[in-house]
Amino acid sequence: MDEELAVLQAALQARSEGRAAALATIVAAEGSVPRRAGSKMLVWPNGEIVGTVGGGAVEAQVIREAQAAQRDGQTRLLTYKLNAHSAEEGPGVCGGTVQIFIEPLLPPPTVIVVGVGHVGKAVAELAKWLGLRVVVADDRTGYATAENIPEADAYVEAPAEELAAALDLTPRTYVVAVTRGLAVDRHLIPALLASDVPYVGLIGSRRRWALTAKKLREDGLSEEDLARVHTPIGLDIGAETPKEIAVSILAEVIHVMRHGPQAPRPNPKLTLARADEEG
Repeated sequence: MDEELAVLQAALQARSEGRAAALATIVAAEGSVPRRAGSKMLVWPNGEIVGTVGGGAVEAQVIREAQAAQRDGQTRLLTYKLNAHSAEEGPGVCGGTVQIFIEPLLPPPTVIVVGVGHVGKAVAELAKWLGLRVVVADDRTGYATAENIPEADAYVEAPAEELAAALDLTPRTYVVAVTRGLAVDRHLIPALLASDVPYVGLIGSRRRWALTAKKLREDGLSEEDLARVHTPIGLDIGAETPKEIAVSILAEVIHVMRHGPQAPRPNPKLTLARADEEG
């Protein structure tokens, strides 16, 4: 297969599968260099590559920078002089100079809906309409399926104690747990909190959470762990129907996306007032 085609296909694969990667492209080349301008290389999070920007020390540095770009989401324009005579002067002795642009290919934010009842279905439908990647998961047979929720991007069916391990949990993953109760939550919540997801929302009343939190403390979770759980889930907009509840949940998810997991919950009335003042 043509090398550039293989790189581009890998980039499309990353996008379609919701995986992170980074694309490194030589945008300028002068003098004696191993690869011409336009040469591309795709770097996966584990450092594996498709294509090459010339090999050797330069390529090793580019791979490290590409991995860093996947973590911080920032592009990079790097210049390497290949006429160095020592490791301190630069990574090469070819006699030329290359400029390499590194672009992180980050997947769209993913909403994982755990529990596909009436509210879960509404959350999945609205999240897809918002342009988010949607994964639905359930421990019950026949719920997390394309027949039940055709708009989802992926489906996970597993016992409650195995659900978290079956999910791809990343810093761009937002988990909406609209589960049936303590029997599921006691297995699910600790595994979610062991990951670096920025949002774990749990449906249910304050009484339900008090009972769940008590059991989770007994299981060894700290107050700091429990404070990461958004419950009762969603912004308080007086929602009643499944679709209204889905709006309140995804409003909270968007707030965390924009402002970070430590941001206090907004007051809907104040938020609307500010929007009105700003025109």
